[in-house]
Amino acid sequence: MDPIQMVDLKGQYLNIKEEIDTAIQQVIDSSAFINGPQVRELKSELSKYQSCKHTIPCANGTDALQIALMALDLQPGDEVIVPDFTFIATAEVIALLKLKPVFVDVDRDTFLLDLQKVRESVTNKTKAIIPVHLYGQCVDMHELMNLATERNIYVIEDNAQAFGADILFNGEWKKSGTVGHIGCTSFFPSKNLGCYGDGGAIFTNDNKLGEKLASIANHGAKVKYYHDDIGVNSRLDTIQAAILKVKLNKIDEYNQARQKAAQVYDEVLAECKSIIIPRRVEFSTHVFHQYTLKVQERDKLKDYLNEKSIPAMIYYPVGMHNQHAYKTSGEFQNSDYLCNAVISLPMHTELTFEQQLYIANTVKEFYKK
Repeated sequence: MDPIQMVDLKGQYLNIKEEIDTAIQQVIDSSAFINGPQVRELKSELSKYQSCKHTIPCANGTDALQIALMALDLQPGDEVIVPDFTFIATAEVIALLKLKPVFVDVDRDTFLLDLQKVRESVTNKTKAIIPVHLYGQCVDMHELMNLATERNIYVIEDNAQAFGADILFNGEWKKSGTVGHIGCTSFFPSKNLGCYGDGGAIFTNDNKLGEKLASIANHGAKVKYYHDDIGVNSRLDTIQAAILKVKLNKIDEYNQARQKAAQVYDEVLAECKSIIIPRRVEFSTHVFHQYTLKVQERDKLKDYLNEKSIPAMIYYPVGMHNQHAYKTSGEFQNSDYLCNAVISLPMHTELTFEQQLYIANTVKEFYKK
């Protein structure tokens, strides 16, 4: 059996090497390294895949979130609701713009934003909510958008971990990142759709917002050298766009491979009383950016897996309210519990059935000791 990787980017590359090498060489031959034709083509193909009017490629997923907030013309001190259990970037961009992050606890079973607690946290200063579609499964956007419409609040979907997932909204299935006013994603290499460096994109169906987002990402200019908005320099370079064009054609295949691996894990681990396997919700498909368990003796399990040459990761060990930069008082019982209970097993497109069984059975062995 080959060595097990948490994410096997080299193995994935070798399976598409010829297409990737050709795509990169075409960019080098043209020397159009910034805003080359592949960037425009990717923009069009992403819009088609997402069934979305406007796609704005950018430099990374954090920039995508920051640009989204900048486009809403929020004022210092305005409040933005975010889950307490998430990666730091979700809160980071809020603070950078002198806005106030308001942390809300998550649901213990789904890891997703607790919408009842969101409702309780809304004030007259609440201007935006950023639901995080964590681990590959989406927040209930039907309920969230109803709340946002009632209170005239913007919704920015953090879709960095769920690209390709589907959300049930108003009786129809929509692509994740296209239901809120703005959707943001990351193309970090380990993501379901990842490039070979940094990259990101912003999505919206609002024409006015689409125009402003594109302007802000381009130094605030709609026309070169004429700057109508305060902007940033956030471009997706052409080589990364060329790579993403190849991989976008395979994203559904990749997500299906993750779902099959998750099913194997489920079947082997379901009977173990010390483990809680990921819960699937009815209003979203799950594309398993991570396969995350809730377990007893989490740190001991991680050490045991390491001894057996199985990598495992903890996403995330500290809630936002306990980060030194964002220290906040309040009730975050579920977030605190998850920070001490979650562990993510290897999950990627190149996992073999043999590896999947070995990983899952090794987890079971730990709890039989």
